Amino acid sequence: RLPLKHSRKLRQGIQHLQAPPVKMSISLRSISSLKPTLDRILVQRVKAETKTASGIFLPSSVTEKQVPEATVLAVGPGGRDRDGKLIPMEFKTGDKVLLPSYGGQSIKVGDEEYHLFRDAEILAKFT
Repeated sequence: RLPLKHSRKLRQGIQHLQAPPVKMSISLRSISSLKPTLDRILVQRVKAETKTASGIFLPSSVTEKQVPEATVLAVGPGGRDRDGKLIPMEFKTGDKVLLPSYGGQSIKVGDEEYHLFRDAEILAKFT
């Protein structure tokens, strides 16, 4: 272990070698320009209702919760098996699906938020 005065000098000497943190962001004009790859599915969550059918407005504590339902916007071509054969996707554009509580990759375009999931992560399809 180096004496304190040497370790401090060493830290000061290597600070200039460390890269500054980089924020990753995506810049899209439209979500339609994004095409998922392999077995990925692009979805948009269904927004929670802000009022009931009878016209009663719901409190924000209820409407801020994420609804596990989404609409499929785009699908990739499919995954590959061990032999390299294409495994077709189970979902198609326009399907209503049930999402898991966690997972997926969030993508924000303007004020809208979208998510990318793998085919196997989607829990069910509404018929």
